[in-house]
Formats: sequence, structure tokens, C-alpha cells
Amino acid sequence: MRYGVIGTGGMGTQYGVLLQEFAGKQVDFIDTWDDNVEQIRKQGGVYVSQDEENRHLVPIHVYYPEEYDGDPDVWIVFLKQMQLDDVLPRCAHLFKDHQVIFSAMNGYGHFEKFAQYFDTSRIYGGTALIGAEVYGPGDVNFTGGANAKAMNMCGYDEQVTDVEHEIFEDFTQATLNPTIVSNFMGMCMAKIVFNSVLNTLCTMYQIRFGEFMRHPGARWMTEKLVDEAYTAAEKAGLKLLGTRESEVETICHTAGVAHPLHYPSMYQDLTKGRSTEVDFINGYIATIGRENGYECTLHEFVTQELHLAELAFSIHHPEFKHS
Repeated sequence: MRYGVIGTGGMGTQYGVLLQEFAGKQVDFIDTWDDNVEQIRKQGGVYVSQDEENRHLVPIHVYYPEEYDGDPDVWIVFLKQMQLDDVLPRCAHLFKDHQVIFSAMNGYGHFEKFAQYFDTSRIYGGTALIGAEVYGPGDVNFTGGANAKAMNMCGYDEQVTDVEHEIFEDFTQATLNPTIVSNFMGMCMAKIVFNSVLNTLCTMYQIRFGEFMRHPGARWMTEKLVDEAYTAAEKAGLKLLGTRESEVETICHTAGVAHPLHYPSMYQDLTKGRSTEVDFINGYIATIGRENGYECTLHEFVTQELHLAELAFSIHHPEFKHS
């Protein structure tokens, strides 16, 4: 199958480059970040490193939505939740009835937006314990080697199709280590809970995953946030993949062993003066709690703390225009 990646940031670049290099797939990249597109074209590809080593140039083809005329079988979308309302309409003319769309973006809200352009039977979701950092236009670092990556995938309608199996095989060859699961919302919520700990706390204090785990209270903080999030999900009638205990273990292992050098994408947004996705992560957990008569005191508080961190960063770094 042929792939088109919308969003040539850290994760979009990683998925596309790995599919291109390890699975031998034809991959086209679509982006709306002008500096990124122009730099990739100028240097003839994207610079890629692995855990800050072996930086090398990987040739890729990148296009603005308005100039692309290709017809991929699978769209892979990696954008920030806040970008979707701008980027999806710019890509709408590229979407066709025979295509499917896959995304393992952080937060929640994107699948309903995809459903404005794709029948729900052609939407596939995923969650990825896979790290990437953007150093600058056309320069990306992947964190965690082939054995450290893990991801889940599931059809939006929870039907397993031949197309999903084909994507699964391609992702497997690309060293993304996928697993097909059957509980769509349980899958999505488990990753939101994961991000509500590591992404938010590491961003707030501007530290790497491994540095968070050096704190003696890291596991205790993880347990408290996970417990409240699972209770909110239970109040909403959602059964998450795994248990409270397994989620805590996944978070601690990912931070301390699999991806200790990783800065979350939320941190990258904060330190570049961009708005973060905290409202779609901790804020989303708090929302489903409120909607079902349960107050997520910790997640409400952490959401506001992260917004305070955004304000503080803009005060200390006025050279960055916050957006």
C-alpha cells in the first residue's frame, strides 16, 4: 500500500521514514509548516537521529496540501488537536472514498473530526509509546530503539478488516511493534491517562522522562493521577485496556527504561511558545469526570498548573510569541 503522512513533525516523520526505510513503502509527506517544507526541500530530505546519535539525511518527498496530487491508500495523521480545524479543510480535496485514515495522535477529539470526511468504517485509531523530538525544521530525533517501541491499533467501529491487517503487517515491518485490540475507547483512554502523567508533569518542570523517574515521589504521583483517571472512566462506563496497576507499571517502565531521554511533545510546544494540548488530555479526563458526577480534583488542578507554566514561560521568554 501507498501512504500519505499529514503532519511532518516528530511522530509523522518517524512513522513515514520507518515505513519507507524498513517496510519499503512509498510514502508522501504533507505539511503546512512553511519553514519545515522549505528546509526539507532545500536540504533534499529530513535529518534523522536515533537517541541523539547517527544523524543522517533521509530523502523524502514533502508537499503543501494545495499542490499535492497523489492518491495514497492510507492517510496517517499526526497533528496537534488545535491544528485540525485548519489543516483538514486544506486537505479535504485529497480525501477519496477508497482511502482509509489512521492516527495515533495525543488527546481526544480528532476521530469525530475525521468522521466529517471519512465513513467510520474507514477510520483507524492507535496509541503509540513511541518518542520523537523536533530539533528544528527538517531535523528530527527518534527516541527508543526498535525494541522500545510499542503501539496499539483498532478500528473506530471495532471491526477488524483486511485493510487493518495489511496496515498491521506494514507497521510490523517498520519496527513499530503494533498490536490489534478490540476496545477502541479503552485503547484511547489508556493512552490519555499515560500522557496525563508523563507529558504534563515533565512539561511543567521541563525535564525528560527518565529525570521524572529519579524523583522519589514519581511512582506515588503516577498512582494518584492514574487512580483518579480510572475512576472517571469507570463513572463514564468506559473499560480501559489494562488495570490501574498495569498502567502505573507501563508509565514507570516507559519513563525509566524504554524512553528515559525523551522530552514529551507537550514540552516541545511549551518551549517554542505554542499552546499545549493539556485541555485534550488532563482536561479531557476532568471533563468526562464532571459529566458523570465525579470531580477530578487532581486533573483539574494539573490542567491549570500547566496553563500557569505556559504563562510563566511567556513571561520569562518574551522573545517567544505565544500562540
